[in-house]
Amino acid sequence: MGFSPAFYACSIPPVGPNKFTELGQSKFNNVVLVPTAQKWSIAHDHTLVYKPLRKHNHQSQHLSFTDEFYIKHAQRLDEIRNVFSEVGEDTLEGLMMIDVIQRLGIDYHFKEEIEAVLQRQYMKASTHGESIQDLYEVALRFRLLRQEGYHVPTDVFNNFKNKEGKFKQNISKDIKGLLALYEASQLSIEGEDILEEAQRFSSTLLNAGLEHLDHHEATVVGHTLDHPHHKSLPRFMAKSFLKDFQGPNGWLTVLEELAKSDFNMVQSIHQQELLQISKWWQDLGLAEELKFARDQPLKWHMWPMAVLPDPSLSEQRVELTKPISMIYMIDDIFDVHGTLDELTLFTEAVNRWDIAVFETLPNYMKICFKTLDEITNEISNKVYKEHGWNPVDSLRKTDENQDGHDGSYIECYIKEHQGSSMENARQNVTYMISDLWKCLNKECLSQHPFSTSFTKGSLNIARMVPLMYSYDDNQSLPHLEEHMKSLLFEAFPL
Repeated sequence: MGFSPAFYACSIPPVGPNKFTELGQSKFNNVVLVPTAQKWSIAHDHTLVYKPLRKHNHQSQHLSFTDEFYIKHAQRLDEIRNVFSEVGEDTLEGLMMIDVIQRLGIDYHFKEEIEAVLQRQYMKASTHGESIQDLYEVALRFRLLRQEGYHVPTDVFNNFKNKEGKFKQNISKDIKGLLALYEASQLSIEGEDILEEAQRFSSTLLNAGLEHLDHHEATVVGHTLDHPHHKSLPRFMAKSFLKDFQGPNGWLTVLEELAKSDFNMVQSIHQQELLQISKWWQDLGLAEELKFARDQPLKWHMWPMAVLPDPSLSEQRVELTKPISMIYMIDDIFDVHGTLDELTLFTEAVNRWDIAVFETLPNYMKICFKTLDEITNEISNKVYKEHGWNPVDSLRKTDENQDGHDGSYIECYIKEHQGSSMENARQNVTYMISDLWKCLNKECLSQHPFSTSFTKGSLNIARMVPLMYSYDDNQSLPHLEEHMKSLLFEAFPL
């Protein structure tokens, strides 16, 4: 059974105003230091700074871009914009195009075009109702509109239910439609029983059908079940999409080439950010003073890369990495080094932000507090210059309640529910996570004062958590490491 591009567009795991020219082409032409894949790991990411690179025999590589490269990139952008104007009126093709663009993580180039298509789709559905009988199209439109904050009712799926209120069995062989239905069900909110049923119905049939699919089709279905679009990070998954991409010529081919060149350009920006972070971290000297603490600036920078994917937000990503590094430092002080008396003093010093209390801290805590104070003031001053508001008081009052104890959520659940089995604990925690996603989805559909970029950034934090905390038996993060290497050190051939 051959799958069309439409099937592929709806089923591969996800991949999130163009300001490259504002950043300046010179930023892309510097030498970037790149470690060999087989010698690098999270545990050694502190080696990504100058002298240690040579010490560990890492390789270096140029990522430079010619004028011809930029011209072709601009031409492809214009070509896709022209295609939008041609297919935007087409109900299905316009939706398919948006889906592919979002999965490739290049939707930031086409915000206006995407909004125009979705607005027309929403108005058409609101005015004429949902009479389309194609499950794939209905489910795709539902998901694309909901994830942009449109209030789309769940009764659009009633056409696919029988008189008994169950999903019709004649859609059980519609793999493309079932995948789209499964993806749509991820945007449910509390009380939407039809989406709960849709998720159970689609996932059951998709899992049961895996053994009847060829290798490629089974891979697509498996990836979708494990990594639904709404709960994954687009740019982190873009290469997976492109690796297995199968489609005809036309705008799909242009998008593929655009995505590859865009990926390399964004990778170069991230590499420049990493060099800034590495230099800041090395000059800070905290790694030498707090030898018990983690020394992983690259890992810390993955948070801002996930939360703020827009390439134009380079400065914001660098600045956000700094307080994140302090969260990890303070976490290690509480968990592995500080005594109870020291931790009490440190907590009091931070809560009061009192220099008098600061003077009573042991030296290693003084260094940490001093750095925390400097970062807080630095960020506050930048925000004040940019927006005319000084957030220093808010920042000083902000992140974590520390009790000196860490543990997996499974272990915590079992301790709180004596007699629970490991399997029962996993199942219940899965339900809890699902319920929290429903709360997040509801917030995104509710009236609030926050911008779209803030809302999406908040969702990206939730999407990043599984990657940051899915430790294996060796206390490693293999999935995160693979994403790091892919995003930062493995460019597409130019």
